[in-house]
Amino acid sequence: MQTNEAFYRRYINCLNSGNLAGLSAFVANELAYNGREITLDDYIKSRLQERKAIPDLFYHIELLVTGEDTIACRLHFDCTPAGEFMGFQPNGNRITFSENVFYQLSGGKISAVFSLLDIDAIRKQMVNKTS
Repeated sequence: MQTNEAFYRRYINCLNSGNLAGLSAFVANELAYNGREITLDDYIKSRLQERKAIPDLFYHIELLVTGEDTIACRLHFDCTPAGEFMGFQPNGNRITFSENVFYQLSGGKISAVFSLLDIDAIRKQMVNKTS
């Protein structure tokens, strides 16, 4: 039996490898994302849009806490957007930001995601050209 920590690290490896079709092993066919009901296909499309906007996107686990049916993680990103991201146009600069994300598991898969991105840090770095 795998632990939730091992499960989550495999999920992040799947995201980092770009094998988004593999997300079906980790994410339920229907889930809630920040309170909105979506499908696995919707979730994959969102990850594809992120990849398109940020080709060098890499999920770095800074802090990981797991419970019986919950996972909490602070993810760090250091990347260079090449397309619109979070409503902001790229300016050619590398940006760094964090995401605090909580997952609810059901039936061995992610059934709910609660994500909080540091939008202010993203905005400040993408709106101002400093290079």
